[in-house]
Amino acid sequence: MISLAPASAARKSHLAFALLCLPRHRRHDAIVFFRFCRAVDDIADEPGRTDGEKEALLGEWREAIRSDRLPDDLAGVVRRHRIARSLLGEIADGCAMDIRPARYRTLPDLEKYCWRVACAVGLVSVRIFGCRDPQSDAYAENLGHALQLTNILRDVGEDAALGRIYLPLDDLERFGITERELLDGRPGARFDELMLFEAERARARFRAAVPPAADARKLLPAEIMKALYAEILDRIENSGFPVFGTRCRLGLPAKLAIALRVCLRSARGISCPGTLPAARRSG
Repeated sequence: MISLAPASAARKSHLAFALLCLPRHRRHDAIVFFRFCRAVDDIADEPGRTDGEKEALLGEWREAIRSDRLPDDLAGVVRRHRIARSLLGEIADGCAMDIRPARYRTLPDLEKYCWRVACAVGLVSVRIFGCRDPQSDAYAENLGHALQLTNILRDVGEDAALGRIYLPLDDLERFGITERELLDGRPGARFDELMLFEAERARARFRAAVPPAADARKLLPAEIMKALYAEILDRIENSGFPVFGTRCRLGLPAKLAIALRVCLRSARGISCPGTLPAARRSG
């Protein structure tokens, strides 16, 4: 039987900081939507289930989405914000792509996955935030790609340990890196070049994610997420991409400082730059 993830899950994520600036009713609805995203994502990642069991559980969610038999809290969010249920289906389909070890030949192949698991999430979120400018959709899509690419770069080692490789295989070949090297945790000499190349793709998406003036205040939660993930990207790059030995995490003081900085910039009417345009910072 389908059910949303516990509300407590939101408190452990970057989302908790991003949503603090929302009005209470919108924050409630955003957390309900997050619980849906977490529920379908957890199905794909649950180590105690077989692939068939995971597919069956996600199939139950797909059927509930198609037939409009969603849990009451989620159904209310969909109704209040006029959310296309097809977006929920795309998110479930994206999670299903994680059931078996991932491989993506080209960047467009990877972007299809990113659109489902991140951009579709953003498109729902901007509706919950109350955005009205059509350009907010473009913002959500660019930011979704940026966030997911940052996740992929941060988690290269962890994903490889699970047999997953999200970096496009064409890019691995371009830099002389083999799948086996990644899976064994011993990438070739040009691994840093590969990661710098991918990091610049993420930065390009961050730069493209410019909130439209009409919805700038409503997109403040997204701008906080943008700044948090941009900091993660900066940190792993400045550390030389140690993604096989450690996982970059932001502590509570860093998260609070970043959220406060974004809020102060918003109060002065300045868009968050997200991440530095240079390939690498010093210091």
